[in-house]
Amino acid sequence: MATEAIGVRVPVQGAGHDLRAVKVVLHRELLRFVNDRTRMLSMLLQPVLWLFVMGTGLGSLVRGAIPGIDYRTFMYPGMISMTVIMTGMFSAGSIVWDREFGFLREMLVAPVSRGAIVVGKCLGGAVVATGQGVIILAMAGLVGVPYSPALIVTMLAEMFLAAFTITAFGVMLAARMRNMQTLFGLMQMAIMPMLFLSGAMFPLANLPSWLHLLTVINPMTYAVDPMRHAVFSYLDVPAQVNAVLNPGVRWFDFQVPVGVELGVVALLGAVLLGVGIAQFRRAE
Repeated sequence: MATEAIGVRVPVQGAGHDLRAVKVVLHRELLRFVNDRTRMLSMLLQPVLWLFVMGTGLGSLVRGAIPGIDYRTFMYPGMISMTVIMTGMFSAGSIVWDREFGFLREMLVAPVSRGAIVVGKCLGGAVVATGQGVIILAMAGLVGVPYSPALIVTMLAEMFLAAFTITAFGVMLAARMRNMQTLFGLMQMAIMPMLFLSGAMFPLANLPSWLHLLTVINPMTYAVDPMRHAVFSYLDVPAQVNAVLNPGVRWFDFQVPVGVELGVVALLGAVLLGVGIAQFRRAE
């Protein structure tokens, strides 16, 4: 007796299919973050402590050296950067949790390109990190930064760009990791030196040559400096104070424009995204 074969329909992959996958991964990242209040508060605690406790303490030491500005105002762009960077990295780290609980395997066997999964993950981490940064942005008035609509729009764009790049970096690290402890150790080893050498907590002017070199080759410097430049452009501070606290980045005798700095961050984000996609394509 002949048996009729049952046909199996394989979904056709295409750009529309991949865009839907990006949307699904992005939506999942947003739901995961919104439903985790503990994570939301813990990501805010460190920058708030640095800004209002450490900033106040350091400000009392340098008050006479930088007249006309609160030291917390100087630290403010750096603390926004810290919030965005820490949130973006931990969003990327959730890949390891997905791998341990089997959800990542389900995504990898889905009929969508792995590149779409990585893009969705990076966009989700960038949106979450930017949203977290908005909370610190809302505290601008507490440190003497005006609530200018143009400044807010500029800061949002720069935060999103920095968040996307740092999330792509985290995805690249997490793509082949097997346990969370190893990833967190690696993240701390990578993030903390870059954060301290970015000018987030101290001015980049008049540094020793060896320390200046480290800040110039630090990618995070090019994310922090545009935010500080945007904030200081709306402050009324003496020219000599601005030269000390907001010197910008110099390549030898060349003053790097803010547009070039943002281009460096965007290029690095594109490269890290490409490497992350390549890592995912080799993942099992």
